[in-house]
Amino acid sequence: MRVAATAWAGLQGLPLPTLCPVVVPGLYCQDQAHAERWAMTSEASSGSHCARSRMLRRRAQEEDSTVLINVSPPGAENRGPYGSTAHTSEPGGQQAAACRAGAGSPAKPRIADFVLVWEEDLKLDWQQNSASRDRTDTHRTWRETFLDNLRAAGLHVDQHNVQDGNTTVHYALLSASWAVLCYYAEDLRLKLPLQELPNQASNWSAELLAWLGIPNVLLEVVPDVPPEYYSCQFRVNKLPRFLGSDNQDTFFTSTKRHQILFEILAKTPYGHEKKNLLGIHQLLAEGVLSAAFPLHDGPFKTPPEGPQAPHLNQRQVLYQHWARWGKWNKYQPLDHVRRYFGEKVALYFAWLGFYTGWLLPAAVVGTLVFLVGCFLVFSDIPTQELCGSKDSFEMCPLCLDCPFWLLSSACALAQAGRLFDHGGTVFFSLFMALWAVLLLEYWKRKSATLAYRWDCSDYEDIEERPRPQFAASAPMTAPNPITGEDEPYFPERSRARRMLAGSVVIVVMVAVVVMCLVSIILYRAIMAIVVSRSGNTLLAAWASRIASLTGSVVNLIFILILSKIYVSLAHVLTRWEMHRTQTKFEDAFTLKVFIFQFVNFYSSPIYIAFFKGRFVGYPGNYHTLFGVRNEECAAGGCLIELAQELLVIMVGKQVINNMQEVLIPKLKGWWQKFRLCSKKRKAGASPGASQERWEEDYELVPCEGLFDEYLEMVLQFGFVTIFVAACPLAPLFALLNNWVEIRLDARKFVCEYRRPVAERAQDIGIWFHILAGITHLAVTSNAFLLAFSSDFLPRAYYQWTRAHDLRGFVNFTLARAPPSFSAAHNRTCRYRAFRDDDGHYSQTYWNLLAIRLAFVIVFEHVVFSIGRLLDLLVPDIPESVEIKVKREYYLAKQALAENEALFGTNGAKDEQHQGSELSPHWTPFRVPKASQLRQ
Repeated sequence: MRVAATAWAGLQGLPLPTLCPVVVPGLYCQDQAHAERWAMTSEASSGSHCARSRMLRRRAQEEDSTVLINVSPPGAENRGPYGSTAHTSEPGGQQAAACRAGAGSPAKPRIADFVLVWEEDLKLDWQQNSASRDRTDTHRTWRETFLDNLRAAGLHVDQHNVQDGNTTVHYALLSASWAVLCYYAEDLRLKLPLQELPNQASNWSAELLAWLGIPNVLLEVVPDVPPEYYSCQFRVNKLPRFLGSDNQDTFFTSTKRHQILFEILAKTPYGHEKKNLLGIHQLLAEGVLSAAFPLHDGPFKTPPEGPQAPHLNQRQVLYQHWARWGKWNKYQPLDHVRRYFGEKVALYFAWLGFYTGWLLPAAVVGTLVFLVGCFLVFSDIPTQELCGSKDSFEMCPLCLDCPFWLLSSACALAQAGRLFDHGGTVFFSLFMALWAVLLLEYWKRKSATLAYRWDCSDYEDIEERPRPQFAASAPMTAPNPITGEDEPYFPERSRARRMLAGSVVIVVMVAVVVMCLVSIILYRAIMAIVVSRSGNTLLAAWASRIASLTGSVVNLIFILILSKIYVSLAHVLTRWEMHRTQTKFEDAFTLKVFIFQFVNFYSSPIYIAFFKGRFVGYPGNYHTLFGVRNEECAAGGCLIELAQELLVIMVGKQVINNMQEVLIPKLKGWWQKFRLCSKKRKAGASPGASQERWEEDYELVPCEGLFDEYLEMVLQFGFVTIFVAACPLAPLFALLNNWVEIRLDARKFVCEYRRPVAERAQDIGIWFHILAGITHLAVTSNAFLLAFSSDFLPRAYYQWTRAHDLRGFVNFTLARAPPSFSAAHNRTCRYRAFRDDDGHYSQTYWNLLAIRLAFVIVFEHVVFSIGRLLDLLVPDIPESVEIKVKREYYLAKQALAENEALFGTNGAKDEQHQGSELSPHWTPFRVPKASQLRQ
């Protein structure tokens, strides 16, 4: 909360609003007649339905000892209770209940803010057995009880039924009156605007190009730019001081309305609380409701007048200037995204755009390094020696019954390996390590700026409330250490025990991944043997590469299957751990899934990079795994195999994900439309008949959140940084993918998804800490890759000790088979190792080992030292933002001091006076808390 704005709101000595005591505590009518005229929501339904609703409500009250708080003032029995479905005899009762004095213009009838949908198959009613029929009746009772409780909470419920053949689709349109919105806005601590400010959106690249006088092709003027505000938590008794309070239609934005209604839906019970019969999430999980979603603002397609139409809705603006493929080279309108989808979605797209922009220099440098490797292929002396060796180097068999083979047959592999393994790779590894550090440092600045501009800097500490599922299941209450309010509480020791048990499950799943990795290793070894025995000289030379490539494809299939299984398991474990807020719940779930996915996706590349070919042995004394000889690196080295593995997993996963993101929403949307349209045709409706907005939105695909989107990008970040020494082209492939990903995700949210409930967020959550951990791991990983998997250090050692021009380097890297092995086969052969004729490690091996370890230590210390220096030089919060924050705190102190001196005494009297004027017989309805439900 911006403290200066909050204090400013308490300074003005304006008369208090006179509002009707329908829902809002502390609101007053101008006379008693206003209190006599209040009436609540009604439903356009038959009298029999009303009678059934009352019967179900009585049944629910008998089942649960908790009775919803009665909000009926004395003498109101004849007018209908709060939330009843009976029609009021006096027209305009809903407007009479509005807060008259606080707003100048009354609210006009408006389309619903939220929609509940369920389908009933009429044909199955007489075909079901008794158990299924009882389940159907139970679901029907739960729905009716839930809708009754929503009415009691002050929501207007308007039902529309669409008969589609043998199926009836029920739409419950929910909306809230002005008084209900005011009450829950204060209860939920929503922030609303006090003073408008000029839009402070900025982009460093736009500023740089403007300073240089270069035209900016990325810049585009987007209409209807959302203004910025000083805002504070809403208080009903300060209503006139908020901007726009004189217009009830526009004071609460659509996203604020959605948040209020969703909070009510999440906390409203539909049965006995001890059975966890609470909230919209459980109803959807049980299949009682088919869908629950807020409505889009309208169609996304441009009206006939064209994109210059003066009254484009927010969805059309986003489609025209953001979600179209033709806007791939334009800045994202993040303020528009935030206004329509909320801070959480906007922060994701801000991170994705920021990360993609930073990939551009990495892709340019990586492409240049790759091109340098292309030129070195034809001028590298060791590669020329290998390709021209003909029959000079006869290599030992790759398996027990495999034939001897010539090193010259692996010329193409050696040339391919040279593309990635040269001196430029060392520079690129150092560059990418510092790139990752700077990326995170500048993202912290960007995130802090967005959090300040979007007024969510203190959301997690102060504003975020306990999850409804946590509140319903928590065994006790305890005061919040920050706000001082009593909140549901779960003992930390009990949570720690549950998290420990969950970690055991994670270890078991990681063990399953390791078992799959071992099976892949055995598969590659057996496949290499099978191909080597084929009798084809060309296939025998490529046996290791064929086995590695097919093993990578099998590994990718295992990865995708295990990912689906573990995500479902992680959901169950995280719910069981009882995390208080949605942010903590998502962080715990994210950490579980990422640990598993990290092992799942990176286990095979880690094995190739650091273990393959290290424990092979030597001719006559080969090491085995389950009776199968251990794998060894091909002639081109393990680095080219690692590059191949990365390209298969990274690029393959990106292609599969993009195909899924394109095809699956379209197929789901097509199936939903086909299913509903076929039912309408059976019912006799014309296919071209116009649809209501809620019917159109129901045909869209449910939004599944941002977890999969974040996970895809973070795993990609790992491939780009952890193994970048093996594949300099990884940033280029990531950049190309992300250019598509931004518009693909934007199109999904605008055109193909039902509108998600706008959620607030302070930052990208635990994903940032995961990215920081990957950055530190990348430094160590690349240091070991360059030291132990690359030929960079052996080449440098050979240049220093033997020949500067590297002539004879191929012979230097090959050892001779022991005499016993040569005598058994009546021929000698060579193999890649630094060993003497008896198979023992030579002095060169130990010298190189010392050099390699020293290189790792020096590389890590240099990179970490430079990274730490950059961390100190680049402040986490921009200086301009720090000045604004300090200015606000200064104004807050002044405002609070003046308020205490001028209005402190009178303010206390005013509060006491407000309380005395409340009707002693009226109590505002609140969705019952967990402690109340258990009484």
